[in-house]
Amino acid sequence: MRIIAIANQKGGCGKTTTTVNLAVALAEKGKKTLIVDLDPQGHSTIGFGNDPDKLSPTIYDALMKAQIPISSVIIDTKIERLNLAPSNVLLSGSELELASVVGREFVLTERLKTVEDKYDICVIDCPPSLGLLTLNALVASTDVIVPVQVQYYAMEGLKQLFETANIIGKHLHPCNVKILGLLLTFVEKRRMLSSQTQKQMREYFGDLVFDTVIHRCVRLAEAPSAGQAVLTYAPESRSSAEYRALAEEIIDKVSAEQITDGKASPEQISEGEASPEQIIESQALAGR
Repeated sequence: MRIIAIANQKGGCGKTTTTVNLAVALAEKGKKTLIVDLDPQGHSTIGFGNDPDKLSPTIYDALMKAQIPISSVIIDTKIERLNLAPSNVLLSGSELELASVVGREFVLTERLKTVEDKYDICVIDCPPSLGLLTLNALVASTDVIVPVQVQYYAMEGLKQLFETANIIGKHLHPCNVKILGLLLTFVEKRRMLSSQTQKQMREYFGDLVFDTVIHRCVRLAEAPSAGQAVLTYAPESRSSAEYRALAEEIIDKVSAEQITDGKASPEQISEGEASPEQIIESQALAGR
């Protein structure tokens, strides 16, 4: 099972929108797909028409209670070949609870191993932070997709995420997570600043930036309020076409193993063994 984390510590960059619509697009292409909603806000859960407060058990229970397997929290969606491990506000307390757990950075990894034969791809919606939940997602993943809003400040936070992935890949064995690509979101074709920022990112990050971009679109913004992905809410819309193109690009990239070797990543920041606390602390210091 390929595990793709949709991660960026910056909020409002399109993580949940990408998780929901990419997963639907992958399922449409015949991939048995699992979404893990690892954000306490539960927006991916809401995105499929569920009320998070009425769901039990959830991914919180699977993470924190060893007697509850993740298979028992997974629910069906209306999309064929697509299942969801839902989330709600209870997950917000899990970071404190995980802090005292031995091997806390591998909890999600161990849970997902029990269902890896049932799915082709797992897509994880990460919270907007670099805490223990995101650390668990990155450690469990084979790949990371980073949605990036096309504006200058959005570029500033990428260094921390790249450094985190580098540290995890080096020191938390057997993790081999790599950046699969940067996805440009909220692109506005008519705005000069959007075009300039997109050009700068492609010049700096090169092939690490997906060819597919996601434009700002009314239908894309409306779909969550209907409890649907844009691919079912407005299947003929531009946004639907773009997420289908993204799914195709990812499938091609994964099939050919054309994954970045880190050449565009910031320099590695540490040597030797690193604990989860050191990883998280290094990100806090880098952000000051």
